[in-house]
Parts: sequence; C-alpha cells; structure tokens
Amino acid sequence: MGHLIKDPAFREMTFVVIDFETTTPAGRPAQPIEVAALALRCPNGTWEVSGRAQSLIRPPAFAPVTPADTAQTGLTAEHLHTAPSPAQALGALDRRLTPGAPYLLVAQHAATEAGLIHHQAEHCPRLARTDLLDTIPLAKRLIPHLPNYRLDTLLAHFGIPQPPNRHRAADDVDVTAQVFLRLVHAADEDPQLGDLTALVKVAGRTAKHNLPVQSELFGM
Repeated sequence: MGHLIKDPAFREMTFVVIDFETTTPAGRPAQPIEVAALALRCPNGTWEVSGRAQSLIRPPAFAPVTPADTAQTGLTAEHLHTAPSPAQALGALDRRLTPGAPYLLVAQHAATEAGLIHHQAEHCPRLARTDLLDTIPLAKRLIPHLPNYRLDTLLAHFGIPQPPNRHRAADDVDVTAQVFLRLVHAADEDPQLGDLTALVKVAGRTAKHNLPVQSELFGM
C-alpha cells in the first residue's frame, strides 16, 4: 500500500461514480433519461460500497427518445412514459448526499456529467456543487500508451468483461467503478500521486456551480 490510500483526506472522501443516459434535442442541452450512482469509500484501506441508486427519468416533451437513443440504450418512449420527472429522480439522488460530508463524483469523460448536472442544478443543488474526478486524464497519466481512452478500451486493457447492458447507466457505473479502482491502485504505486490533492490535480474537474462568475464588461 502506497501513500495515496493512507492519506487521511482520501480515507474520509466518498467517491460517487455516476453515469447518465441522455437524449440530445437539437439546439438544447442533453436531457437525462436514466441515472445511476455508486458510492465508494476506503476508510481503512479496504474499499466498501456505501450506497447505490438508479432511476429512469422522463424527458421533457422537447427531448423525445429517438430511434438512435433506443438503438444505443434499449430505452423507448414507453419505458419512460411513467418514469419519475428530473425533479423527482435527481432530487431523490441529491437527498442521498449528507450535508457537510466530503464527496467527489467520478465519471468517464466527466465533462459530460458536469454539464448535464449543471443544467439540472435546480433539482440537485448539492450534486451541482460537487467537484468531479475524470477517469480519462487519470488513465492518460497512468497508462500513457493506449490508442484511445474510451471506456471500452479501458475495460479491455484491464481485462474487465463487458457488462450485459452496455450503455445502460447502472451497468456503465459498475464497470466505470472497476476501472476507477484499478486506476487508484496504479496511482497508489506512483510516488507523485501520494495524496488526494495530487490525484485531483491530475484528474479533477471543478463543478460548474463552483466556478467564479465573471462580471459583464460594460462600455467600450
């Protein structure tokens, strides 16, 4: 065991692996149609699951499920017709976060999740202020010679089997969590990644709601 896993800040952190499936209406932000999250902690050097959540989400009328969405996820308009609204689904997930407790979201290509959460912030204000770790820059730092850093490539590299329902949120969260744990194990053996601060420096992404707001400039 290296220094990273022994870092007190790392041991206090809850890492919430999160994934959304979406529909992408023209000219508007992507809209969630499914979310899954898996909370992981390592308080004593051994990983444990501290929570799990999953929900379908009914998209707004301007963002209907398309044939392309169905081809990728298997989800149809009929599946989502009676699903919880974004306010219900994301509000329920947001209430799972304990006020004042330290969290980091973990995602594959976290910019996607960051943008989606930002646009849904009214429904999940705690989630919207939670910073993220991105598995892609972490993998680039630790495995520098892969041809690309797509999730399927990382699964193949680590010998992690493809999940039965790839491109469904719960299955993608499970395999992303496995990739994250493999990357943390590799990072723990890297002397330059000896604490959570160093890990965040390599792979962190600030939540959009935590970024400073630039004042508008008036006049010429």
